[in-house]
Amino acid sequence: MDIDEADLLKHAVAATVKARQVAQTRKDWEFMGYVGAALVTDRGNLYTGINVSVYCGIGFCAEHSAVAEMIKQGETKIRKIVAATAQGAVLPPCGRCRELLYQVDEANLDTVVMMGNGATQTLKELLPHNWQKQFDKPLAR
Repeated sequence: MDIDEADLLKHAVAATVKARQVAQTRKDWEFMGYVGAALVTDRGNLYTGINVSVYCGIGFCAEHSAVAEMIKQGETKIRKIVAATAQGAVLPPCGRCRELLYQVDEANLDTVVMMGNGATQTLKELLPHNWQKQFDKPLAR
């Protein structure tokens, strides 16, 4: 499946719109499903996710749930990813999400990350300093 950036964004927004419809049924879910993410893997498969945010501070980002869906299907390599609000505003991934994408598969340094206003960057550009390589012994695997 070949998904261009406009289609990828549409999938992220669709996931968010659906989640916001559910969130609106509860007054305490103001930010539940506020962000949606869509990614396409190196095999051309599409995965989406939404953020989960609750008042006590626990939860996770939309990119995390999209990555979890991908991993459930036995994939780890991401070709392109975007996160967006229901209104279509593209949000760059937070530092935690950037690190997750890298930790899932080192090859994801080549992942194209949609940054908004038509701009993209690779994950490698967003993670210029690899902290893992600073250890004097390898991390356990």
